[in-house]
Amino acid sequence: MLIDTHCHVNIMIKKKFDTPIEKTHIPAAQKIIDDARDAGIKNIINVGTSVIESNNCIFLTKHFPNNYAVVGLHPSDCSSNWKNDLKTIEQKIKNKKKNKIIGIGECGLDYHYPNHKKQLQKDAFKAQIELALQYNLPLVIHTRDAADDTLICMEEFKNESNLQGVFHCFSQDQTFADYAVDELSFLLGIGGPITYPNNNSLRTIVKKHGLANIILETDAPYLPPQIIRGKKNHPKYIREIALYIAKLLQKNFETVAQQTTENAFKLFTI
Repeated sequence: MLIDTHCHVNIMIKKKFDTPIEKTHIPAAQKIIDDARDAGIKNIINVGTSVIESNNCIFLTKHFPNNYAVVGLHPSDCSSNWKNDLKTIEQKIKNKKKNKIIGIGECGLDYHYPNHKKQLQKDAFKAQIELALQYNLPLVIHTRDAADDTLICMEEFKNESNLQGVFHCFSQDQTFADYAVDELSFLLGIGGPITYPNNNSLRTIVKKHGLANIILETDAPYLPPQIIRGKKNHPKYIREIALYIAKLLQKNFETVAQQTTENAFKLFTI
């Protein structure tokens, strides 16, 4: 049994981002989920990036028993209205069990695109860390071209006993990985990029930290594994990622599937 710990079925089934899911979208979601199940992926965690997309993730949990929601504000989607947006999301978190909310995110920092607002992103990130601590939920952290500031933000909270989470789509260096695992006790989210020919640094990190410190994700429809590079990703490709890691670590497939699934179930209390 496998789990896709970071997916966006909510985005895959619509033509336009940040629009509500409607009942007419359910058959498309069912097809994606059925294809994933046929590949051995029983559980899917859909991750929000805005108020609307967080609500869409919750919507999917209502229709598909093995789907779960992570809700929050992506750094690139934070506007000057982020405080009110976060209050709206918190209303859903207050009923986290009913809404099958199992994490906060994806939150963090992203300095990749021009005109990013560093202070606004930092403030929104810290507020979401505080929200995760308040509701005892793990964080799903996005960091892009912002490694130093991400760790500075995390440093403020590192002594909180219930600080927990995953660095989604891990793409940082060895020093960052060591700090994440050894100092923060965070997991590393590993997906399609580990299969890319030039990604030796990530393979080295996974070899060092091993199965005990990773969970598997697709980030579908983004970041497809090498075998479908250039095409839309899909939760079913978790199997290909697991097979690749099994070969990399010289483990059998069943061991990789079991350990990474157990890691995910423990982190997200599934």
